[in-house]
Amino acid sequence: MKQYGLRAVWLAWISTAASAELSGNAALEAILFTEDARSPEQLENNLTASFQPRWSAEWNDGDDSWSAELFFRADGKDDKRNHADIRELMWLHLDGDNEWRVGFNTMYWGVTESRHLVDVVNQIDAVEGFDGEDKLGQPMLHLKRYQEWGVVDLLVLPGFRERTLPGVVGEAATYQSSDEDRHVDYAMRYSHTIDDLDFGLSWFKGTNREPEFNGQSAPHYLQMTQLGFDAQLIDEDWTWKLEVIHRDTDAVKYEALTGGFEYTFYGVYDSDIDLGTLVEYSHDNRPEGQRGVLDRDIFLGARLAFNDVQSSELLAGFVVDTERQSRSFRLEGNRRIGDSWKATIEAQVFSNIDDQDPLIVFEDDDYLLFEMARFF
Repeated sequence: MKQYGLRAVWLAWISTAASAELSGNAALEAILFTEDARSPEQLENNLTASFQPRWSAEWNDGDDSWSAELFFRADGKDDKRNHADIRELMWLHLDGDNEWRVGFNTMYWGVTESRHLVDVVNQIDAVEGFDGEDKLGQPMLHLKRYQEWGVVDLLVLPGFRERTLPGVVGEAATYQSSDEDRHVDYAMRYSHTIDDLDFGLSWFKGTNREPEFNGQSAPHYLQMTQLGFDAQLIDEDWTWKLEVIHRDTDAVKYEALTGGFEYTFYGVYDSDIDLGTLVEYSHDNRPEGQRGVLDRDIFLGARLAFNDVQSSELLAGFVVDTERQSRSFRLEGNRRIGDSWKATIEAQVFSNIDDQDPLIVFEDDDYLLFEMARFF
């Protein structure tokens, strides 16, 4: 019976492939570094191209569908950025209050802007971005069940994706588990909405997506158990956000949180522009030397939504370490051009970085990035 079901899914996939809808984008990206690289392995100014096609189709009156999204980056200078990935390759089946997903997928958990504590299902694609927004596709079996009392997500995650960094050539990764990158991880999440409050409780057990280095060039991946809580409350023009975790590994047990608010000024000076002001604080109670990048940091940001036909947006953020006084600034903006083009700009600046701050490795990596993408 099981073989028959899998054969039926495969035949349905093949039969719908010819009629699948194609979308995606192709882009050119130029990056300009404002300072000389600290080491010969790091890159300077560069021009790269990317291609991200997506196919999707459905059958069985919409109860079954499949989707595939691939990503390719061509880089003439950095072999680490010259890569391909399966962002999504998934079968979705709707069964009453249940949604079944099988294959590669990308998930996003959490609500805060500056740090994503509870978001642990997918590995970060650090080749593509510093902020952790880009992710590698994760193989999974995912059941989402909708009930009046909330939504339950149950995930089985076979296989692990190692994090790679641009311009860095290191030794082979090591693992705490004897199964290495074949370890099967598990995750659950309960989420619910009560009036203007959205919240979620999550649990993860498996390979930590964050590598340990401990002064060595080879990354080491520990096993971990994590409990997480995230909440977002909308109160008129205010949006309050919080993420809290307890993480347990053989190396350390600790708690961390990120919380704050966004206040939006609508129709600034009687215009169509909305201005959102963001304030968040991050705390990490690990011992000195084991903390992450955002351990005692304040994030101050502003978000401009122009509400024009070009969907123009601009986000600027400033992070200050309250202990070491290290500072970093980030700017992101995008604007649609016509019906098919989109222009993106990014800037990242580091200043006054303390020698003991994990950001020290990025001290000379201030950059300005331009991207022009053609959507189809």
